[in-house]
Amino acid sequence: MPQSAAHSEEHFPAGVEIIAAPEARARELLTPPALEFLAALHRRFEPERRRRLAARREIQSQLDQGWRPDFPAHSAPLRAAHWRVAPPPADLARRRVEITGPVERKMIINALNSGADAFMADFEDSNAPTWRNVLDGQRNLCDAVRRTISYVHPQSGKRYELASSIATLLVRPRGWHLEEAHLRVDGQPISASLFDFGLFLFHNAHELVARGSGPYFYLPKLESALEARLWNEVFVASQEHLALPRGTIRATVLIETILAAFEMDEILYELREHSAGLNCGRWDYIFSFIKKFALDPNALLPDRFSVTMGAHFLRSYSELVVRTCHRRGAHAIGGMSAFIPVKHDAARNQAAFAQVAADKRREALAGHDGAWVAHPGLVELVRNEFEAVLQGRPHQIERQRDDVDVRAEDLLRTPSGPRTERGLRDNVRIGVEYLGAWLAGVGCVPINDLMEDAATAEISRAQVWQWVRHGARLDDGRVVDRALVEQVLDDECAQLRAQALAAGLDPTHHERARALFAQLTLNPRFEEFLTSSAYRTLLFQGD
Repeated sequence: MPQSAAHSEEHFPAGVEIIAAPEARARELLTPPALEFLAALHRRFEPERRRRLAARREIQSQLDQGWRPDFPAHSAPLRAAHWRVAPPPADLARRRVEITGPVERKMIINALNSGADAFMADFEDSNAPTWRNVLDGQRNLCDAVRRTISYVHPQSGKRYELASSIATLLVRPRGWHLEEAHLRVDGQPISASLFDFGLFLFHNAHELVARGSGPYFYLPKLESALEARLWNEVFVASQEHLALPRGTIRATVLIETILAAFEMDEILYELREHSAGLNCGRWDYIFSFIKKFALDPNALLPDRFSVTMGAHFLRSYSELVVRTCHRRGAHAIGGMSAFIPVKHDAARNQAAFAQVAADKRREALAGHDGAWVAHPGLVELVRNEFEAVLQGRPHQIERQRDDVDVRAEDLLRTPSGPRTERGLRDNVRIGVEYLGAWLAGVGCVPINDLMEDAATAEISRAQVWQWVRHGARLDDGRVVDRALVEQVLDDECAQLRAQALAAGLDPTHHERARALFAQLTLNPRFEEFLTSSAYRTLLFQGD
């Protein structure tokens, strides 16, 4: 970590220090009462967070030895029982289309104005967590909640402000596995989850309630119901601390790990008074499948772009989300459309829009109550697909999908498909290009007409690691080994360097990204999360 002085001013609570240069934005947000709240969350919940992460490591060890998950026998009575989650608040009843993006100021304004029903402001996969980005994001959301947010483009002078009618705001904090290195409590870095959640809640909960809404969240990367229980305990304690009625906080859980797919009922039950449903985090779900079964040669996936929602294991997971949620009176939100409008190529743009429409039509017909987009240009298209099925209803929770019968073998079935040089090159190119942007402080990057974030970069590097580990053969007969990956890395990085220089950009970040991508794909040990390794690099280069 760079040599930054600890910002340990006298008015900070005992045991709390900021490991960063003093900044005005930090003083605005990290007030003594806010720090006391964050410190209280850390001291109460950090031990259990560490136990949950240790449990993850133990389960991974069992998976590496050949164990395979199933629906837990001990909670079978809970799954068979009749119970429902709390009904949704009024501004979360209609969720046909939700837009997501980073907590950048202009993005927040455009997303809230997009016509989507909800906007998920993302501190996780689409945000590179520099100290500046994290604090600016919190300040931006404070302004958005109070409807004072504005932005003036530095070149064009165009001014951006909120419209009279805006999307409902939800916030995605970083996952349980991440830490915020710049804030320490009793000598330990605070959980990034608790930092992002706690700071937003402290500054905005009462303001949101006064405006007829509430503090709503998306919870990422959960792997078990016990991790959901930990979040619920955080919610209860936070509401008590801030004098909020119990149930004010609502949270949608992203089912984006293969292990969580076996505990959907249990996750909803743990959060039942705070639940806002489940979401299909399809990209991270594919990454989780690769990661959890990384040592199994029978779990090799084909090219990532050939793994569509039509694959049996993904279709089964998607339909199980609908069946589980609707039995419990909860929303089932579909997956992300990462397509963005293709400028200056009408044919490609039309083809992309047709693909998005078909995907969202499938989700609506399957019973989902809404889905995600990454660009305002897709909001109307997706809304129309869901409206054609819902016919004016706010959701289709009444559609129970009792016909869905998903077994463990359905969720664990490895799809077949091509394994090509093009697929390898796409993985390498997307992984390095995304990492280069991330190390430059940008967490959401348009690449090849898709909005890429950390989830797609995770799939890319995990698949390359797995192919090398097992000596996977491409369709042309070549074995994916270290030499082939290094050759492809050289080719793709040379192109990225040339493009950067031609555009007058500094290629340094791509050079660092190449080294990091090589480490993540060619080392014998599989690194659990790309963002953990990249965060260390981000801190080392000065954040």
